[in-house]
Amino acid sequence: MHTQGGHDGEAITKVNTGRDEVLVKQFSVAGDYEDENFHYWEGDVKKKQVFHGTMLLWVAYQATGVIYGDIGTSPLYVYSSTFATEPSWDDLVGALSLIIWSLTVIVTIKYVFIVLQADDEGEGGTFALFSLLSRYIHIGQRDPMDVATLKMNRYSTKELASSQKVVRTTVERSRFIRMLLSGLSIFGVTLVMADGVLTPAQSVLGAIQGIRVVHPDFSTGTIVGVSCAILVLLFAIQPFGVTKLTVAFSPIVILWLLFNAVFGIYNLVKFDHTVLKAFSPYFAGAWFTKHGSEGWKSLANILLCFTGCECLFADLGSFSKRAIQISWVFFAYPCLILAYAGQAAHISRNEGAYSNPFFNTLPPGTFWPSFILSILAAIVASQATTTATFQLLTQIMALNYFPKLKVIHTSSKIHGQVYIPFANWLLMIGCVVVTAVYNNTTSLGHAYGVCVILVTFITTCLVSMVAIVVWRIQILLVIPVFFIFACFDGLFLSAALTKIPTGAWFTLLVAAILASVMFLWRFGKHRQWSAEREMQVHDKAFHNAVVTKKDGMWLSGGKKAVSKMKGIGIFMDKTGFLFPTVYTRFLRSFEAQHAITIFLNIRYVTIPSVKSPQNYYF
Repeated sequence: MHTQGGHDGEAITKVNTGRDEVLVKQFSVAGDYEDENFHYWEGDVKKKQVFHGTMLLWVAYQATGVIYGDIGTSPLYVYSSTFATEPSWDDLVGALSLIIWSLTVIVTIKYVFIVLQADDEGEGGTFALFSLLSRYIHIGQRDPMDVATLKMNRYSTKELASSQKVVRTTVERSRFIRMLLSGLSIFGVTLVMADGVLTPAQSVLGAIQGIRVVHPDFSTGTIVGVSCAILVLLFAIQPFGVTKLTVAFSPIVILWLLFNAVFGIYNLVKFDHTVLKAFSPYFAGAWFTKHGSEGWKSLANILLCFTGCECLFADLGSFSKRAIQISWVFFAYPCLILAYAGQAAHISRNEGAYSNPFFNTLPPGTFWPSFILSILAAIVASQATTTATFQLLTQIMALNYFPKLKVIHTSSKIHGQVYIPFANWLLMIGCVVVTAVYNNTTSLGHAYGVCVILVTFITTCLVSMVAIVVWRIQILLVIPVFFIFACFDGLFLSAALTKIPTGAWFTLLVAAILASVMFLWRFGKHRQWSAEREMQVHDKAFHNAVVTKKDGMWLSGGKKAVSKMKGIGIFMDKTGFLFPTVYTRFLRSFEAQHAITIFLNIRYVTIPSVKSPQNYYF
């Protein structure tokens, strides 16, 4: 007998009942087990891809073109959104200090070095965190098919410290906490998806509106029409897949970030290098001391410097942890820091430059190439949320929180790069409608940013739970770290919530509608599984009722004979290790069996293709 770990003390046991080897669910008091002799078909089990050498650099290059389009275009508007009047040197350095430390603490330390570690076999996003937790804690009911396709990793009681056991037990016994974890995870997913409607509209509309810098007479109707046409084109090329899209997107984003870095160095050298004092957190604190509540409210605009960081984690499945870390730490992060510092240096010596912080700080003779590149970069910026939406949908479909949609793998080398046609066209319709209705970035801007900071706060909460239960870090070490990140997130979140009456309600409403659809679907699935569980017949129980003889079978201890009939009978076997209920009912009702009987079991696989032959038998 061999056992394989389940959840909530449940183990999957391999026993011989006469029909080769089958799987039967049993309960174990001691906890979960591991056995190297228990083999899954490799197509069933989700496996994290790890890249090395030139392949790793290639994936990092692709990640640069997709992930950093959104966060990389923030230098276009952060200072103009933050200041309504000419800022003083102290104000500039205070705002720069907030930007530097936000990018350092929230993006670099929290997301790149901590959150990316909490992947669910290479998948990222808030729902991946929930899926990871569900493999170590019993916090949600799973589809019976998952028993044969998911490897549970619940620790035994002896492997946990007393505080970790208390946390796990409390979560498992509290229905409210389990529902809260599920709700936060789902809401985090829907917030990113709602942002997937808003971000393309915001970035493309903002890029086309930039034409008014040189042609002020451009009408609103023309701008909206051109923006909608570009959006349709963007979504029309999604079937090509991330790998092919990055052939065009990555050079644009890389050139854009390099331009920002070079211009930043130029402005620092020519105008005022003393703004680099902003690396001291003292100036961030002085900002709040000087401006009080108004300084706190301005955080709703400062947070625009890290919009897109939620996609950095959600897009993890399309790339890899190491690729994202390399591309951010060694390229995107220093480029953005230099860009913001250079703009502050220029603004401190040039009156009115804050109103258009990117174009007003350009070196002489670089306007037109920078203008064209900024439009291209702003258009490409929407790819991060589009790719993230595809990633998140595959996760929620795998755990039965959403109807199954057609998923197309667009890369044979990177398994996480997928395309979902229905979601793509639905996103396109949503973006076009939002662009036509709002028709300017000012009104859209009021709704921008709230989703991002809500997702980062939810991520902080879920990763803290992962650290305690999955990573088994002492709770006394987790609490101080959680408190630091929660304070950062809380400050920005409270400021962003002040934008709800002026436009942020739109994205929250979209997220709430999507979440209600997912919970309704999940409720229906729970009812379905409950009904199926009541009718399930295990192999051992079936063999007790059906006895094989030379020319056929006997039912009910040999009281009734089962005759043979011509033809092929196909019965859906949902779990892969139980006799289909419809088959047992067929035998009892008709007392006959087809000449050929097929038990059809459908598996959800995470790889692009399955090599033949890859078969397994129970």
